[in-house]
Amino acid sequence: MELILAIGMGVLTGSGVWLLLRPRTFQVIIGLSLIGYGVNLFIFSMGRLRVNTPPVLQSGAVVNPADYADPIPQALVLTAIVIGFATTALFLVVLLVSRGLTGSDHVDGREPN
Repeated sequence: MELILAIGMGVLTGSGVWLLLRPRTFQVIIGLSLIGYGVNLFIFSMGRLRVNTPPVLQSGAVVNPADYADPIPQALVLTAIVIGFATTALFLVVLLVSRGLTGSDHVDGREPN
């Protein structure tokens, strides 16, 4: 399972970097999103998978933190997903305005000759 997760993170990040180096702005936006997804998988994998453990502490019982799932990586990834969605929407609006003003979707604003 760890190998599949590591390959998934590598493919997402590598594809994102490749798209980030492309000349079109839409490809740059998709590349940034893929890098964000790769980082989210990395953060989520740092929480370690716990099997058959309750996610919430029981009141009145002796607490051993090793017996419970760690909620911090889950909260970080959820926050990152929301922020990533908002920034992607903002980038798409900027892309559309830039294309309308310049007539091109190249990163530098002009078509190569």
